[in-house]
Amino acid sequence: MAEQSPSAPLTARLTASLHDPQLCRQLLDRLQTALDGRSLRFMEVCGTHTVSIFQSGLRSLLPDNVRHLSGPGCPVCVTHDAEVAAFLDLAGRDGVILATFGDLLRVPGPGGKSLKHAQAQGARVEIVYSPLDALSLAAAHPGDTVVFLGIGFETTAPTVAATLLTARQRGLRNFAVLSLHKLVPPALRALLDDPEQREQPIDAFLLPGHVSTILGLAPYAFLADDYHVPAVVGGFEPADILLALCLMAEQRRDGRAAVVNAYVRAVDNDGNPRARALLEQCFQPADALWRGIGRIPQSGLALRDEFADFDAMRRLGLSLPEVPPLPGCRCGQVLKGRISPPQCPLFGKACTPASPVGPCMVSTEGSCAAYFKYAQN
Repeated sequence: MAEQSPSAPLTARLTASLHDPQLCRQLLDRLQTALDGRSLRFMEVCGTHTVSIFQSGLRSLLPDNVRHLSGPGCPVCVTHDAEVAAFLDLAGRDGVILATFGDLLRVPGPGGKSLKHAQAQGARVEIVYSPLDALSLAAAHPGDTVVFLGIGFETTAPTVAATLLTARQRGLRNFAVLSLHKLVPPALRALLDDPEQREQPIDAFLLPGHVSTILGLAPYAFLADDYHVPAVVGGFEPADILLALCLMAEQRRDGRAAVVNAYVRAVDNDGNPRARALLEQCFQPADALWRGIGRIPQSGLALRDEFADFDAMRRLGLSLPEVPPLPGCRCGQVLKGRISPPQCPLFGKACTPASPVGPCMVSTEGSCAAYFKYAQN
């Protein structure tokens, strides 16, 4: 029998306390008082928050004047059609093995084709649970080029950086990374600068807890300083989320805007300097494509010249082609908070988790999948 961690009982008690109905009711009352009849349109910027808000039943408990918007916080969902086309290009090449996380396998690209289709047609696509697993593939297949599909935000990119350093140390020259990582703060600025948002502006942001463990608070300062929009880093339990909403509403009531850390048990205000140093060592900011938003300057991570030998883009002569959007899919509008998933004409009809048309229905963190699973029942 596996030994239980000494901290496990404490963690269980803490989690239970953050689900306590009486505490949540007190926070809901505090939220109502802070709102004082005002409306609050808040956007969560993390797929885990999306699922937690639905799974806990919070969305049905929030006051009618609180509007919950899902943002571009799901790494699979924001993967652009052109990037999926690049995956399919690689999958069709001889001597290439793709290593990818499982959610990416079913994301549709041009013509509705996905890596799952390519795999069924003989492409070598392997699911891995860590970038380091891709190194084991490279070691086991020295005659092939193993390409790890690097998607995700600041949370996962440091693990890819560590994998690159390990590959160089081990001399695994048949390993490469297709770096399509994205940075959260530039996307938030792009959302606030979008003319469409001025019709129904975002009042506050629930900032991503996982990303913030790496970044800390400073990279979000522009939200309050430049846009006067409150932003709160929150945890993922019901009481965490309600506390974050209270802090947003109280700032709005008082005419203030600040970036606040309400997840102090996991997030340090200064983030994780060692993880950021890894990112700095291996990557440099670059323009990136975001589904629904388009090209955002300096919102991605490209490999530095010192790692050119491991850069799938340069090494394999890869480019991101111009591709038409998926017909009828409105994932982009969902990711911008312009519509809710049921407002997409395909939702629950042509597009379901079993047969997804767009990536927001593919990922377990996608808002369309969350709506389908929880709001339908």
